Amino acid sequence: MNKTVAHSAEKIVDQEYWDTQYKNNRTGWDLGCVSPPIQSYIDQLPNKELAILIPGCGNTYEAEHLLKIGFTNITVIDIAPTLVQKLEEKFQDNPNITIVLGDFFEHEGKYDLIIEQTFFCALPPKLRQRYVWKMHSLLTSNGILTGLLFDKEFESGPPFGGTKAEYQMLFQHAFEFIVFEHAKNSIKPRAGSELEIRFKKNNAVFVQLYSPKIEKELDVEGIKTNLLKQNKILNVSISIDQASILVVSSTSIDDFDLDTIANSPK
Repeated sequence: MNKTVAHSAEKIVDQEYWDTQYKNNRTGWDLGCVSPPIQSYIDQLPNKELAILIPGCGNTYEAEHLLKIGFTNITVIDIAPTLVQKLEEKFQDNPNITIVLGDFFEHEGKYDLIIEQTFFCALPPKLRQRYVWKMHSLLTSNGILTGLLFDKEFESGPPFGGTKAEYQMLFQHAFEFIVFEHAKNSIKPRAGSELEIRFKKNNAVFVQLYSPKIEKELDVEGIKTNLLKQNKILNVSISIDQASILVVSSTSIDDFDLDTIANSPK
């Protein structure tokens, strides 16, 4: 179950920046092939009719491989027009793939499987709570988010790194961790720095994203503490810019109630 109380007209993904990278062929993240841990997983999937989404798809070697081995319902999305035009030409005669030019956070649909490959790390860290909310929203009841996350920090980004502990705090309760460990067959330059994930959507919870009306004297930890005092609230994660709060709960809570709880005395 999914609900958002946060709406923003601003474009939260920088289209011009990413399009420039493709125009100038500055794609250092591009492996030129499917990442081995991802290929090992998709190669053993028996149901070729799964609805699959690849966000921030880049040159989408994953989609190319999926089509090659018989998958029939693939959607890829990227915000860079230069890239998307290239993909449309490449796959123009294949009815089993849908190519979308657009902002992932505005995308609508339902998918059995979402493949994460250098999309999460490309986003500004302030969007990570929104990422969890949107992934939960797009997955079907027992849908799976699979792929790789960096288990390292970078001096500047993108890419933006993180740690397993940070990701656990971010995704917990919204998803069940089926696989959450260092990848065993990463490419050599990334060996030891990739976490393979397979997260199953928890369909028994409400995942909400809202913009808080925070009293100035209340610190972030105070807000989190107040919210977690409620038995029905299972997890709280606050964006680094404090503009949005991700709340996972056993029942739906409206934004007024959330603000009341968040701003209650310590």
